[in-house]
Amino acid sequence: MKILFVITGGIAEYKVVEAVRFQIKAGNQVRVVMTSMAERFVTPLTFSTLTNNIVYDDFDSDTENPVAHVALADWADQIVIAPATANFIGKMANGIADDFASTVVIASHAIKKVLPAMNVNMWNNPSVQRNMKQLRDDGVLILEPDNGLLAEGYSGKGRFPSSDVVNQFINDPQNKILSGKRIVVTAGGTREAIDPVRFIGNKSSGKMGFAIAEVASQLGAKVTLITGPTKLKITNESKIKRIDIESVADLQEALDQNISGADVLIMAAAVSDYRVAQISDHKMKKDDFNGKLSLELVENPDVLASLKRPKSLKYVAGFAAETNDLLVNASRKIIKKNLNMIIANDVGNPQIGFNSNENEVTIIRPNQANIVISKNEKKVVAEKILKLVAEEID
Repeated sequence: MKILFVITGGIAEYKVVEAVRFQIKAGNQVRVVMTSMAERFVTPLTFSTLTNNIVYDDFDSDTENPVAHVALADWADQIVIAPATANFIGKMANGIADDFASTVVIASHAIKKVLPAMNVNMWNNPSVQRNMKQLRDDGVLILEPDNGLLAEGYSGKGRFPSSDVVNQFINDPQNKILSGKRIVVTAGGTREAIDPVRFIGNKSSGKMGFAIAEVASQLGAKVTLITGPTKLKITNESKIKRIDIESVADLQEALDQNISGADVLIMAAAVSDYRVAQISDHKMKKDDFNGKLSLELVENPDVLASLKRPKSLKYVAGFAAETNDLLVNASRKIIKKNLNMIIANDVGNPQIGFNSNENEVTIIRPNQANIVISKNEKKVVAEKILKLVAEEID
């Protein structure tokens, strides 16, 4: 996606630096326009270094293109005005184009997203609220400011939102390709108790499963997330039903209770293959074992193989987390578990393995060519996976 950031002058501007960086890491093309007041808070050099592009601030910024404002307006898929001052909001609402930034915005047919940030008294001013209503009527998307401590030293509504909320707002697609679909996602690792203190587990962080759940929700799906123990939090908690589990038995029970009516199941959880045959009802003492402890393990049931699939379930995808023979092992699983798709990833690679923020996967489907999704942020990988799923269930 081609994103044009229009940055106006406010103290919250320093937070936009991280938003620009995030969008670039997510694989988007980013360019920046700054007003003269914006340049007094953060220098253009910061943004030109991040984007590897010139920063546009007046009509002479690009001497090779005498109509750069129109070229930029045509180039952008999306224009993000952040932080949006009361002054610039007023310009947009009233069709004023008296500098480079406002001229680019008025010349563009791209999706426009406005992130206001200002003093609470300015935000509550009737003229500002009239202008906000006009922007909404014009089809502009608005992320309202948060309540919190302001630069003036007191609290009120006007604070620039957190980076997670901002990035979600910018990335929220207009095409809700999973609208009306019910998706169940599993995430994280399971734990099998040894005694009240110890357990058998794995290194899964749950990041990939959480990314899938959050992106599926952004794409319009009604999402249930079943997760093993993790410190991760859902960005859009109000839209995702979260169920916390520990063991494979817990996972199986949660799936049985929530799979009814689901259209899609995506199993991203790292499920324990074995459990302890006899769980101790007290903490075992090492002195009781003369330096050697033997545990009898029994195989856990195959959750996918034993799952009673409702008629509504159109698509089942699983993950194959492997350290060797990636494609061979994953291809066996897709047949054994009767899957529509398996996502193979090399967890032996620390750059894309457990607990990393990026992933690289190979999509395997029956009788279709494999698709490689190259290394990228897990939310980007999640979106590409879900777009494939959406195409196949459409």
